[in-house]
Amino acid sequence: MGAYGLVRINMELLSHAHSLFLPWLVIVGTMQIIYAASTSLGQRNLKKRIAYSSVSHMGFIILGICSITDTGLNGALLQIISHGFIGAALFFLAGTTYDRIRLVYLDEMGGIAILMPKIFTMFSSFSMAFLALPGMSGFVAELIVFFGIITSQKYLLMPKILITFAMAIGMILTPIYSLSMSRQMFYGYKFFNLPNYQLFDSGPRELFLSICLFLPVLGIGMYPDFFFSLSVDKVEVILSNSFYL
Repeated sequence: MGAYGLVRINMELLSHAHSLFLPWLVIVGTMQIIYAASTSLGQRNLKKRIAYSSVSHMGFIILGICSITDTGLNGALLQIISHGFIGAALFFLAGTTYDRIRLVYLDEMGGIAILMPKIFTMFSSFSMAFLALPGMSGFVAELIVFFGIITSQKYLLMPKILITFAMAIGMILTPIYSLSMSRQMFYGYKFFNLPNYQLFDSGPRELFLSICLFLPVLGIGMYPDFFFSLSVDKVEVILSNSFYL
C-alpha cells in the first residue's frame, strides 16, 4: 500500500514535490536495500527474517519509482505485484510450519524436509522466487528496475554507479539469508526424536493456496509482457503528465 501510495499520490498529485525530494528518496531506498538485507541475516525469528527481507525488497520499488523512466516505473509496479505474491506465500508457509512444530526460532529447527516434504517443496520454491531466480517474477522485476536506473537521465554517472553497486550488494545478500533460512529449517536431524504425529504434512487447503500464489509468480516470470501490456500505457500517462511538461 505504501508503494502504491508513492505512485498515486507522490507522482500523480504531488509531482513537483516528488521531483524535489527524489535524491533523498534514492538515498533512503539504497540504504534500505543494504541495511534491511544485512540485519535480516541476524534475525533468529523466522517471521522477522522474512519481514526484514521484505523491507529490503521494497528498496527496489523506491529506486524504480525514483528513476523517472518508463522502464524503472514498470519494474517497480511489477515488483509490487511480485512481492505481494511471494511475501504473502512465505508468511503463509511460515504460519503453516508454526502450526505443525510450534517453533519460530530458526536455530531450534532442523530436519523438517524429511518429515514434511510438501511444505519443504513449497517453501523452497517461493524462496527461489524470493532470491530472484531467473524464470520467476522477482528476477524480471529487479532486472527491469536495474535497467531503469541505468538508463535514467535524471542522475549523473557517479550516483548511478553507487546505486547499482548497492543494488548488486542487495542481490548478493538475498540468496545468503534466503538459503540460510531454508538450511536451518529443513536440513539436519533435530526433529527425528519428536513423535511423528506432531509433524503432519501440508493438507489440500495449504497446497491449493500455495499453488494459487505460485502460478502467477511463475507465469509473470515466464511471460512478463502480459503484465506490461496492462501497465505501460498508464505509466506513460503518469510520466508525461507529471514530469515532461
